[in-house]
Amino acid sequence: MSFEFEIIQLPPGELEQYARVPIAFEVASILDVEERTTGAVLLYERLIQQPYIKDYDSIEGASPTLWPGLFSEFEWQMFAAKVSNGLAGGALALVHPREDERVMVLHDLRVSFEARRRGVGQALFRTLESWGRAKGCPVLEVETQNINVPACKFYESQGCKLTEINRAAYPELPHEIQLLWRKRL
Repeated sequence: MSFEFEIIQLPPGELEQYARVPIAFEVASILDVEERTTGAVLLYERLIQQPYIKDYDSIEGASPTLWPGLFSEFEWQMFAAKVSNGLAGGALALVHPREDERVMVLHDLRVSFEARRRGVGQALFRTLESWGRAKGCPVLEVETQNINVPACKFYESQGCKLTEINRAAYPELPHEIQLLWRKRL
């Protein structure tokens, strides 16, 4: 069955509409991270006994409506998957100049529940890759956590490589491990 959508640039004034696309997901498994002395990293998926819902937008200070203030010093762009009755997904990326290169940071990627696994995330990711290349960014970076197994699998399927692990990134959530992924554009 076909799922019709169109990828569009979304102006900052549409943040309220963007925020209506849920970013919540069920945590039914986590990735156990094993770092070997050889430098290799192994990820093992483990089911958890008490699945729960994680909603990044419910974290204080994380609402998309606050982004203009957070990103005012960066060049940033939102894209959305438009369907007949609204938005089925969205993505936000920003250009982060570093000492040695400009990096495109994928800050947010969300797909509505009914549109998941229907090509929306992949279309948004491809659009961001093109935008990043056009902005002179040779690298895409994205952060996720070991509790977001679907996101980790998605980024890996898009050609991203796990490049950094930070076990202490979230002191208020000691069971979550920050995973940083990179892809050459």
